Amino acid sequence: MGKQTAPDDPRRTAEPQIGLRERKKQETRRRIADIATGLFMMRGFDNVTIADVARNADVSVNTVFNYFHTKEDLFFDRQEEIITRVTEALHDRRPGESVVAFYRRSFLEGLRQGSYQTGFHEGSEVWARTVRDSPALTARQREIGQAAQDVLARALAEEVGADPDDATPRIVAAMIMSAQWTLVNEIIERKLAGETLEEMRDSVEAAAVRAFDLLEHGIGDYGLSPVSGD
Repeated sequence: MGKQTAPDDPRRTAEPQIGLRERKKQETRRRIADIATGLFMMRGFDNVTIADVARNADVSVNTVFNYFHTKEDLFFDRQEEIITRVTEALHDRRPGESVVAFYRRSFLEGLRQGSYQTGFHEGSEVWARTVRDSPALTARQREIGQAAQDVLARALAEEVGADPDDATPRIVAAMIMSAQWTLVNEIIERKLAGETLEEMRDSVEAAAVRAFDLLEHGIGDYGLSPVSGD
């Protein structure tokens, strides 16, 4: 058997208690957010109050606000994770892999796995409809998207050692994020129109490949005006 610790050893008493407390806080936060999201998608964001969420989660209104500063935070409870992940993702690149190649690989893998970041999963249209029906959620979604783009631009600038007045990292970040958002919106629009995931799978993947081809190799002669005949 391994070495035992004495009953009053702080390594035995403090660490497990801290871990358990944090785990319970995370579980409570997740449960409140999940219940709130279900209510929002069922009734509409503007038709649900914080008191409704608290009552259904069997907690007080103050407890809800202890975990979430605003009602919008209840719906976008993963916003910090999304923004933080942008910087962390850059470190997941393979040796010699460009930023565009990495995002291509990540997006295509996300499509095949039904990742929520791609919108290619069941229920994405319900989520999108809930956001579109609420001006507050629509505005917050734009803010999160812009924040993610800004974080990517700063990370790229730091990695390549760009000068503060060099707009290249900001342009690259904007192009990558815009391509992804456009692809996701296309998927959701088709889901809203009644297409199934299987019906659109091949064309969605082809569109993603084409989008990242354009990013990687440039727009070039796309949209070239016809040459007049003699």
